[in-house]
Amino acid sequence: MGTQKVTPALIFAITVATIGSFQFGYNTGVINAPEKIIKEFINKTLTDKGNAPPSEVLLTSLWSLSVAIFSVGGMIGSFSVGLFVNRFGRRNSMLIVNLLAVTGGCFMGLCKVAKSVEMLILGRLVIGLFCGLCTGFVPMYIGEISPTALRGAFGTLNQLGIVVGILVAQIFGLEFILGSEELWPLLLGFTILPAILQSAALPFCPESPRFLLINRKEEENAKQVFYYSTGIFKDAGVQEPIYATIGAGVVNTIFTVVSLFLVERAGRRTLHMIGLGGMAFCSTLMTVSLLLKDNYNGMSFVCIGAILVFVAFFEIGPGPIPWFIVAELFSQGPRPAAMAVAGCSNWTSNFLVGLLFPSAAHYLGAYVFIIFTGFLITFLAFTFFKVPETRGRTFEDITRAFEGQAHGADRSGKDGVMEMNSIEPAKETTTNV
Repeated sequence: MGTQKVTPALIFAITVATIGSFQFGYNTGVINAPEKIIKEFINKTLTDKGNAPPSEVLLTSLWSLSVAIFSVGGMIGSFSVGLFVNRFGRRNSMLIVNLLAVTGGCFMGLCKVAKSVEMLILGRLVIGLFCGLCTGFVPMYIGEISPTALRGAFGTLNQLGIVVGILVAQIFGLEFILGSEELWPLLLGFTILPAILQSAALPFCPESPRFLLINRKEEENAKQVFYYSTGIFKDAGVQEPIYATIGAGVVNTIFTVVSLFLVERAGRRTLHMIGLGGMAFCSTLMTVSLLLKDNYNGMSFVCIGAILVFVAFFEIGPGPIPWFIVAELFSQGPRPAAMAVAGCSNWTSNFLVGLLFPSAAHYLGAYVFIIFTGFLITFLAFTFFKVPETRGRTFEDITRAFEGQAHGADRSGKDGVMEMNSIEPAKETTTNV
């Protein structure tokens, strides 16, 4: 395969692929800002149909369903990744599923004109299905077309696309832009435009060379190759929580870029553990500051600072790294299945947090963040004892290490991880896209 280099075609392909990541981030954050306006739409629509206003319980349930159904679609989509990529390839799968983005965007964008709450909920389900598929397609495609030495840095671009999408959704959701009573359907339907843009550009991108070479044996072609953040800020005493939420989105984006430059120097495992440890500390600090904010005026600022630093630590490691390290840990055959399981786990967690956090916060108050601290410490311990470093290693090196065949050794358990970390990074001689 020539000398290792970054070509314009590679940059173009990765940029186009990360539009899918942008879509995931945008549709995650877009529902946050116009919450009050959408609730009013649901209330008015049901009142007009039933000649009586709906109960508060029904109104809250329909709003919660509109939010949570996105994650249900994501779970279904993420578990279907293997069905697409093994049959159609990585690039073509991204192209095909843009039909779902357009369909979901149309449902959401036209729900007010049609006076249909059902269209809003169905649109969120369809766009969730699309985003669930993208969370598998994008990191897999980027990982397979990237040079080994830059795979981590390019893999971080997937997370950068997500946080930029969240930030854009938060900015567009401001009332004087698209978050008004008249324009909120355009805010939700905006997702159609990136889908059309990506569909127009994908035919000019290469298929994954590993897919062509290993799955289709085409050697010649291969050679060419945030839901509730506003509420938390409000509880902390912020007068304009939407602007604090946008501030968190800016921190999101900045520290994802920082991770982009650190991941190939510090390594995946180290950054992931630093991020988990920092998040555990910040979640504990959030609990303390919320408990004391009524007694000490400065505690509101401590809470806001803890949230922003929490976001920063998340974007240094736990945000971007899990998306591409899963692709690195598995060989070509089981990789789609592994990505499907990882994606489904992520979406299931999103769904459970989105569904249970409001109730948990109601009953536990500030102590709700201690639950997250417990999980974070558990994940930190698991990473320390079980997760190997993959920086600078080819997929084949990593697979051999797990099989206990590297350097002629046949070990398992802890020795396997030690052996994994002892492998010398492979020197890739060529990467042409």
